[in-house]
Amino acid sequence: MAAYKDLIGQKITKVTSNPSEPKTGQMWYNSTNGKLRGLGIVEAWSSAPPTSSNLFRRASAGTATSAFLASGDTGTTPTIASTTEEYNGSGFSNGGNVNTARFSAAASGNETAGLIFGGFVPPYSNATESYNGSSWTTTPYTLNTARFVTMGCGTSTSALCFGGLKSPSNALSGDTEEYDGEGWTAGNSMNTSRESTGQAGIQTAALAFGGYSTTFATNSENYDGTSWSNTNSMNTARFSLGGAGTSTSAIAYGGQGPGSPGMLSATETWDGSSWTTSPATLATARYHLGDFGSSTNAFAAGGSTPTAQTITEEYNKSTNTITAAAWASGGATNTALGTTAGNGTQTAGMIYGGTENANNSELYDGSSWTAAPTLNTGRYGAGEANSAPQTTSLVFGGYANPPGTNYAVTEEWNGSSWSNQNDMPVSMRQLSGFGIQTAAVTVGGWSTDYVSESYEYDGTNWTAGGNINTARERAASFGLESAGATVGGNVPPSHAHTDTAEEYNGSSWTTATTYPTGIKHAAACGTQTDGLVFSGNTPPNSVTGLTLGYDGTSWSTRPSMGTARQAGAGAGTSTAALMSAGSNVGGTSLTTTEEFTGETTAANIADFTTS
Repeated sequence: MAAYKDLIGQKITKVTSNPSEPKTGQMWYNSTNGKLRGLGIVEAWSSAPPTSSNLFRRASAGTATSAFLASGDTGTTPTIASTTEEYNGSGFSNGGNVNTARFSAAASGNETAGLIFGGFVPPYSNATESYNGSSWTTTPYTLNTARFVTMGCGTSTSALCFGGLKSPSNALSGDTEEYDGEGWTAGNSMNTSRESTGQAGIQTAALAFGGYSTTFATNSENYDGTSWSNTNSMNTARFSLGGAGTSTSAIAYGGQGPGSPGMLSATETWDGSSWTTSPATLATARYHLGDFGSSTNAFAAGGSTPTAQTITEEYNKSTNTITAAAWASGGATNTALGTTAGNGTQTAGMIYGGTENANNSELYDGSSWTAAPTLNTGRYGAGEANSAPQTTSLVFGGYANPPGTNYAVTEEWNGSSWSNQNDMPVSMRQLSGFGIQTAAVTVGGWSTDYVSESYEYDGTNWTAGGNINTARERAASFGLESAGATVGGNVPPSHAHTDTAEEYNGSSWTTATTYPTGIKHAAACGTQTDGLVFSGNTPPNSVTGLTLGYDGTSWSTRPSMGTARQAGAGAGTSTAALMSAGSNVGGTSLTTTEEFTGETTAANIADFTTS
């Protein structure tokens, strides 16, 4: 038997504490606790950012950092959507619409070079479209056999299409076609004609598994670029399942099996010769799901339960423990506060003002809120420097309670008390702001009308800044004076929710990528290139826990908040955010606090025995 040193290239070392960054294959003896330790394999599904749309039977393809979901079924009338969503490794964002709306189409490629083909329009489709990362183009190269619930794999210029249902009368198909970027060529048929299989691999080395023929299938077939050959069957019969990986290392998950409703959460892994039932199962059993990724990092996006879902789960098999991004409950504020303001960090936050207790100030230590000296001028609907630390807060403008007076009053917090500073040039309410105490910017608001002017504060005086392009109130803003952003709010003439976003460079505003929906009274934190916008009110008057990230170019989904709300106080960063108070759709103010933590990865150190 080979020695450990001969296999790994190093001895088992004796240490008093675990190494900070252990390597794969490394083992050590921890003399402090008497344990032989190393990195253990973790195999698990975890929650991932949701899709933007409730759709199923979508065409999907790509990797864990570059994927797309195209078209699909809404489950309502009209039943077919043309939308595309892109996944960049952090969340989903809207892409270009397909030209031929369809469901149960097949796909290949990735987010920046994708292909969809086949599907149901109705009737059966043979249309092929290519994607460049922003728009779809209909190609002149149609499938030889129009079909739907077909499957595909490969790249945008070397794709494989197989199986499905075709005319007449939804006949089962085993037809195989290969795409080379300049047309489809018929290949040898599958051994078992079927629809809705799982798939993995590339054009010259593909794997088909499960599906439905005359019954729920377990059989698997390999394609070598010329012909299909039968191989070992799956353990669980199912169709409309997810699949990812290669012909020698694949994963199958979810789907529908016999019985009612028959939705499955089971996962199986393929090692090139046999299927093994995995201990990891989907948290939400479903079928007709979007699938992409690899055998060690796969995704189950949306699907049907049987209603359309936005739920996404991520599978990881590695020596790392992945903790998904999520919101979690924090300590409640001492006073219910609506239309409040705040700043700081997740472990050192501050909240001040509000409709119920306009003078209120409270400090957060990461677990509980403590009453602080009150504002000199009680108010709600004020602006704040939301990137400022807890010890140097800044509040400006706002509205009297009961209503009647807009304020220009500015106050600074020095860590122990509030002090009055020079007033803003204009009295206004329902404004937002960003920056720090000595370099802050106001955004929009309401004076005698919607405000388009921005004003800058240098720690002493206010001066005029650049005008925003879309006058608004109740927007969400984040960033620093030299690189800030704002999104949403109410706009004239009818107080409508807006989806417009703008960026500030220290002197002028430019239009940015629109938010996926109109929104007002949202909260925000982070930087211009790494921001987070959460909660708010969407049309026609729906309070939400929606959370989206912004990378300076596009918006993408993050896990939603546990408590939907509007007009609360946001603080922190895109990976460690704080949301406090606010109100529900009925206008009742809240005390609830939530903390957002981005996805984390840590080495999975496991104990081993010597016997």
